[in-house]
Amino acid sequence: MFCLAMATDNSSFKFSLFSHLVLNLLILLATSTKTANSCAFSIKEATIEGIQLAFQQNQLTSRQLVQFYIGEIRSLNPVLNAVIEVNPDALYQADKADYERKVKAPGSLVGLHGIPVLLKDMIGTNDKLNTTAGSFALLGSVVARDAGVVMKLRKAGAIILGKASLSEWADFRSLQAPNGFSARGGQGKNPYVLSADPCGSSSGPAISVAANLVAVSLGTETDGSILCPSSSNSVVGIKPTVGLTSRAGVIPVSPRQDTIGPICRTVADAVYVLDAVAGVDYKDPATKAAPYYIPYGGYKQFLKLYGLKGKRLGIVRNPFFNFDKGSALTQAFNYHLQTLRQQGAVLVDYLEIANIDVILNATASGEATALVAEFKLALNAYVKELVASPVRSLAEVIAFNEKFSDIEKIEEFGQDIFLAAQATNGIGNTEKAALLNLAKLSRDGFEKAMTVNKLDALVTPRSDIAPVLAIGGFPGINVPAGYDTEGVPFGINFGGLRGTEPKLIEIAYGFEQATMIRKPPSFKP
Repeated sequence: MFCLAMATDNSSFKFSLFSHLVLNLLILLATSTKTANSCAFSIKEATIEGIQLAFQQNQLTSRQLVQFYIGEIRSLNPVLNAVIEVNPDALYQADKADYERKVKAPGSLVGLHGIPVLLKDMIGTNDKLNTTAGSFALLGSVVARDAGVVMKLRKAGAIILGKASLSEWADFRSLQAPNGFSARGGQGKNPYVLSADPCGSSSGPAISVAANLVAVSLGTETDGSILCPSSSNSVVGIKPTVGLTSRAGVIPVSPRQDTIGPICRTVADAVYVLDAVAGVDYKDPATKAAPYYIPYGGYKQFLKLYGLKGKRLGIVRNPFFNFDKGSALTQAFNYHLQTLRQQGAVLVDYLEIANIDVILNATASGEATALVAEFKLALNAYVKELVASPVRSLAEVIAFNEKFSDIEKIEEFGQDIFLAAQATNGIGNTEKAALLNLAKLSRDGFEKAMTVNKLDALVTPRSDIAPVLAIGGFPGINVPAGYDTEGVPFGINFGGLRGTEPKLIEIAYGFEQATMIRKPPSFKP
């Protein structure tokens, strides 16, 4: 495997980088000799259930599916910058899935079996793919094992199609870098309006799914990184309760807030992925709580057409619904709130979350103070455990960026968050005070509003509530909710208390089925 440690100066590094890119291009061309355009089954916008039915009816094979997606990546990725690497073993995995389908009883292999999945480039794979957080600093690093969620995907029979782009280092390197930018992946583009913000940091997974470069994807979230790009790219994103899915083998930001979840085109597809990846991983102590959260029979059973009936939904007007009068958002959400009522939900309106302005301000709440300290500790631990790596600490990553500032665009965007994190010295009194304040804000704010009003979920536009859910480790689901006058998508978010994914799935699925708002991307300039 290509290793950066062998490059001793800028010129040798650039030559090695060029060789690596050429190799990836050759792999891509070699594995994309034919697409499934001639297949009777229409792959674009296809759901997992539709694909599985096509498998069973011999209308489609996993090889055809993978070839189609590789063809779409080759065609659209130069514009969208959604995918960093394609797995050179993807066709082998597809052939294996096709063979298993032939020798097993008809219809016995369902769910994610034979379904391609793109992984955000924070999620480790012990194969020919790199895991780099979008940074050249980790190019050539070798993980000891698949990430816990990847092990579960492989067990379910999923095909690892490749690594999706992202906001570099999960948007934790610099305050100046735009959403969707990484040195390795380039600037990710919103497939609906190319000049619009794709959001991040799981930009690549959301863009890829929206643009039909893959069926389903997996992202990560510390604060908004699944919910925001899902909203901005008109897809469904599930941010699970912290501890429901394993973070082991995933490049970390904060063990206290990090979570791994699906980004898909439909609620049902996202739930199938959640069923596959949720559960205990002995490498992640937080997942010891997972069995207490996961219902017997999994999450699929909560895909109920009338899931909104009887649900108590909270509405916090200020600050979440402060739209311009007559705007597309105002009109859309007035309609959506009425739809929720018509579907049998009880809306508890004009609620307040105590200290909401403080919670939404990462500096005032103490979230920023906690995160920079947690990041340094977690990243140093992660890189030290790698089998091989060009860097072995945050300090070495910073030094790498300074040395290769041209390709990492340090002059343009800097690395101020990295420098702030490096200046920390563990969890001291300042950090402990910040953590206590975050716990109090969460307890007296969101948790109290939910319990006092006996709510099943809080309903908010877009992903604006992300910090509220992040600091408490709470789950949320984003569902497409509309498009503004320029065609830029926005979503609706349903957030709940820890472990309430079953209720949130009922609510999200009920809303989706009652509205059916999502449409394929338009690729406007």
